[in-house]
Amino acid sequence: MENRTQEFLTKPIIPLLIRMSAPNTIAFFIQSLVVLTEVWFISRLGTNSLAAVALAFPLLMITQTMSGGALGGAITSAIARSMGADDIEKAERLIWHSIIISLGGAISFLILFLLFGKQLLFLLGGRGEILQESYAYCSILFFGGILLWLSGSLSAVLRGMGNMRFPATLMVITSSIQVILSGGFILGWFGFPKLGVPGAAVAVLISSALMVTVILFKLRSKSIPASLRKERFQLRKILFDNIFEVAIPASLSPLLVVGTILVLTGLVGRFGTEALAGYGIGSRVEFLMIPLIFGIGTAMTSIVGANIGALNIDRAEKVGILGGSTAGFVSILIGLTLAVFPEAWIQFFTDDIKAFEVTKKYIQIVGPFYIFQGIGLSLYFASQGANAMKWPTIATIARFIIACAGGGISVYWLDLGIESIFISSSAAMAIFGLMIFISIKKGAWRKNL
Repeated sequence: MENRTQEFLTKPIIPLLIRMSAPNTIAFFIQSLVVLTEVWFISRLGTNSLAAVALAFPLLMITQTMSGGALGGAITSAIARSMGADDIEKAERLIWHSIIISLGGAISFLILFLLFGKQLLFLLGGRGEILQESYAYCSILFFGGILLWLSGSLSAVLRGMGNMRFPATLMVITSSIQVILSGGFILGWFGFPKLGVPGAAVAVLISSALMVTVILFKLRSKSIPASLRKERFQLRKILFDNIFEVAIPASLSPLLVVGTILVLTGLVGRFGTEALAGYGIGSRVEFLMIPLIFGIGTAMTSIVGANIGALNIDRAEKVGILGGSTAGFVSILIGLTLAVFPEAWIQFFTDDIKAFEVTKKYIQIVGPFYIFQGIGLSLYFASQGANAMKWPTIATIARFIIACAGGGISVYWLDLGIESIFISSSAAMAIFGLMIFISIKKGAWRKNL
């Protein structure tokens, strides 16, 4: 059995989690800083441009969460389980299946955007210049979508083998390049053409292309336990099923999360352009928490998957509970810090008083509930490794219903202010985290063994 897989099955859990999650956490954190830097670049263009990005944000998020989260987690899980069972040949065949699924996902998303994209942005409140900027950004993003899908899925392949460091290091490098490209294409720095908001999409595609190219070279090398070999290219239904049995239920989560954002964006949009811009800043700043959860969660997917493959369920559950608790603790620290000191950071993104106040209200209401987001999202990833997505799916549906129904009733029926939307979102976040945590404590991962 490969040495790293053996470590997943035997090493002390907390030190192992820290060592495995640290590279991903650092990489995702830096990537989040890139996102915030792009928001700052775009804020130099004005409030309308910020509103345009807020409209496009859900579509970018669903692409990234589907490719790197739902599909990526399923790929990591399938390969980790194969490595845990010491089946290297199966792991190598799964790499090819992962690439084919990524191609299909990118093409499907492009077709859906071409058919319904502009109408969706219009329904969310996009009009005039805001609609045009948002549509231009999304068009570039979806036409180059295969690069986003492959960067997510190929990174997941390496994580499934327990190699956290290489994709994390590569992400740091490409994120640094993306900052330079974003400043160039958005604002016309360094002699680049000034493209405005669409420039952000160009920057992310170029950095993704670089990442995909390097990972493909890595997978073709013999320095890793399972490599991309031509002789392993033989498509089999059972191997597609190994990925889809996790990816299909897991895909409901990003769809509903983005659906929630779309509904809340539409509700917030009723309060004006400044409110939409403020909400956009708040939701983007939330990315400061996401990388930490992703770092812990993706490590948990690999470790839990290897232990499930080796039929070591007790250890898998311990990894889940300890990892989820750690993610929750880190998340509440971030949420409270942002909520207690809003003036310290909001001023960097806008000088519009109304947008400032909306961002402040958002973070002070939602921030303290980040603990549940940390617990729920990290255990969502861990459940992918366990091939047990029933309760994460139910919890995600409950979150969608509570957030959207609560926000809609508050605004349309009770005629309450924008704060009611944020309160509904917070309550939904709490239900999400608690349901998944309790289900694992009650033995949800044992049902498939």
